[in-house]
Amino acid sequence: MECKASLLTVWNLPAAAQIALQSSPPNTQQLLVKPTLSTSENTVTEHRAMVTFHCDTADVDVFIHWVFNNVPLVFNERMQLSEDRKRLTILSVQREDAGTYQCEVWGTVEVQSSDSTILEVNYGPDPVEIKVESGVLTGEVVEVMEGSTVKFQVETQSHPTATYTWYLPNDSVLPSTTRTFTIPEVSRKDDGTYRCLVFNNATSLSRLGALKVRVVGSLDKPQVVSLSLDFVENNSSATLTCQTTHEGVSTHWFVGGQPLLPTERLVLSADNRTLVIHSLQRGDTGPYECEIWTGAAQARSDPLNLTINYGPDYVSITRDSGSGALSTVEVKLGSSLTLRCQAESQPGAEYRWSCEHPGGEYAGGQLVIDAVTWEHKGVCSCTAFNPLTSLARSASVLVSVVGPQSSSSSGGTIAGIVIGVLIVIALVAGLGYRSWKAVQRPCVRFAKECNAHPTAARAAEASGSYSSESFGDPKLGQDRPALPALGRPAQHRPSLEGSMEGRDEKPPGPLKAYEQAHSSPSEVSAAF
Repeated sequence: MECKASLLTVWNLPAAAQIALQSSPPNTQQLLVKPTLSTSENTVTEHRAMVTFHCDTADVDVFIHWVFNNVPLVFNERMQLSEDRKRLTILSVQREDAGTYQCEVWGTVEVQSSDSTILEVNYGPDPVEIKVESGVLTGEVVEVMEGSTVKFQVETQSHPTATYTWYLPNDSVLPSTTRTFTIPEVSRKDDGTYRCLVFNNATSLSRLGALKVRVVGSLDKPQVVSLSLDFVENNSSATLTCQTTHEGVSTHWFVGGQPLLPTERLVLSADNRTLVIHSLQRGDTGPYECEIWTGAAQARSDPLNLTINYGPDYVSITRDSGSGALSTVEVKLGSSLTLRCQAESQPGAEYRWSCEHPGGEYAGGQLVIDAVTWEHKGVCSCTAFNPLTSLARSASVLVSVVGPQSSSSSGGTIAGIVIGVLIVIALVAGLGYRSWKAVQRPCVRFAKECNAHPTAARAAEASGSYSSESFGDPKLGQDRPALPALGRPAQHRPSLEGSMEGRDEKPPGPLKAYEQAHSSPSEVSAAF
């Protein structure tokens, strides 16, 4: 025993060699072997099976990774993994577990992956829903328009693909078809409940779907009616009714082509058949429409417009259609003037003008003065009146006439008056002269009588009456008529001597004229 011990001691490696041996790294260039993946079942039924995958590898000191559909597997509560990670168990397989699985062996510097293993999961059919593309669902009934093409389609999930059997309302059965079928030009006889049986051969499960279909004809057009169509703004309410012969239809209202939204002033009845518009405004004219609706069919009424009478509003006076309102207007003497009166009113207002110049009352919205004179200056007022609302509003404009200075006009007027007075004075003077000559004429013609009876002649001169009888000559009185009295009676005539006071000469009386006639015939003839 001791000999053996000595021999062992002799063959021990030196300490340096032992340290060098212990510090050498392991062999990392060893190649990994491709793992093998197996499964307990490749095809299972959802919720009915459990699947186990096993990753078999000859390598040791390696790490196992699992891959699902080419991405790292995300574990959930239905999955279990063995301690060495080589066995994966899926409890209660579901449809989302279907796909490709792989396991990977990770070494220090190398990775090896197994071949893919496919897990197929059969499921369904799920609950069945039947839809109609051209129909409208109303509650549990689908309404379709008579004469339209109706396409039925089943919506469900199933793997593998299920078979479909349709059962029609008349109890007839269509042969096995796909998930859709079509009825062209549906009619009232196609009313009823349609059923479809969906069956999955792999899962041995079946589902039945049903749909009730009602075929409706076209709807008659409703009508919007109102007791009145003429209203007064702010003083009226309107009640509109949607009249239809159809029962069980929904009613919708439109104003101006847009859906009507109820407000404090726009109030709908519980069944939407009646619309009340309170405190009507000028913007509430419409048009108003109502639409009846059954889902598959709808019909809309003709539009109804309301007349809202209002105004007149603010009255403006302008010179033309494009100018602004005037408070004063300046116009040249002799030119024309046109004023227009305008007011917003429904119906159009009646207009009357009242101006300060004589005859300044006019009717109509336009006031036309062809030639402006000084008399046209002043205030013109226009009143707009609406006979339906019984409202009136007015506006005024000050007309200012410009032209030659008023003083020049007054001078011309005065000159005309002076000329007229002078003409009148000339006429009066002429008449006075003729009267004076008429007074002289008797003594000239009857000079003999004047000489024979000078006293009588003076008396006749004073009285203004001359005749042959004044001189006491009956013969002359028979041959000549009495001369008419000239001028006013003596008591009303001013004395000729008084009227000539301040002059060098007095007008000659009859006797003086006679004496002049005998002393100077030429002067007598000139007197005539």
